[in-house]
Amino acid sequence: MAKNKTTETTFSVTDFINSYVEKDEKKADSFQLIELMSKWSGFEPKMWGPTIIGFGSYHYKYTSGHEGDMPLIGFSPRKAEFSLYVYSPTEESKPLLEDLGKFKMGKSCIYIKKLSDINVDILEKLCKATIAYINENHECACREK
Repeated sequence: MAKNKTTETTFSVTDFINSYVEKDEKKADSFQLIELMSKWSGFEPKMWGPTIIGFGSYHYKYTSGHEGDMPLIGFSPRKAEFSLYVYSPTEESKPLLEDLGKFKMGKSCIYIKKLSDINVDILEKLCKATIAYINENHECACREK
């Protein structure tokens, strides 16, 4: 079975942002997302793979037998836009997207250009709904909180 590329690392989150993120506005947004997601999740930021900043973790296992660990919530300050890993397709989360603001939806993430394009209160609700969903459906560190 293939090894997961996205695993928790010991690389410094601050060093990553300062070396990877070029624009000052995106750096400021990155540090604000770290502050908010730390508060909402109750976990400190950790690097996952080379470019994802994650908070907490959970263990998943597919029916195929593939399994691994992933952050509860997280983001990546990609060159073109932020990838927010904060969404689980629950009945509570779906209507929240209507009030989130300016974003694009991927298969498992939300893409935004900048934090000011979205409603941060709605982002908080999405993050908390995702953590609750993961807590109910996977083995996760969020149960310890």
